[in-house]
Amino acid sequence: MTRFQVCVKPGEPPVLVPDRFSLGAFLFGPVWLAWHAAFLPAFAVFGIEVAAWHWLPGWLNGPVTFGLMVLSGLLARDVWLASLVRRGFALTAVVLGRGRIDALRRLLDARPDLGQSLVA
Repeated sequence: MTRFQVCVKPGEPPVLVPDRFSLGAFLFGPVWLAWHAAFLPAFAVFGIEVAAWHWLPGWLNGPVTFGLMVLSGLLARDVWLASLVRRGFALTAVVLGRGRIDALRRLLDARPDLGQSLVA
């Protein structure tokens, strides 16, 4: 079972953010962050990567880049949640589910009022 954190904004469908390591953020870092509208962290990670490749000795580039990739994968979901909260979403619930659809079903069973935002 995966734990999903639910963010809600009036008039918008609920956003379910899984609480786990993000393989997409691990592999694509700044692109994944920008895709999820976390632009400032995306620019920061990209800037650190460029600075590392430009100013660090060659033997340190690989370990620093790999470290940034691991940190991006570990922290990406939290950064995404912070981005949602900054855009006016409220963290309202935590739901367990086997996948996103199962978690959404459980959420709508507990909070049927959120179903109207999915239909509109």
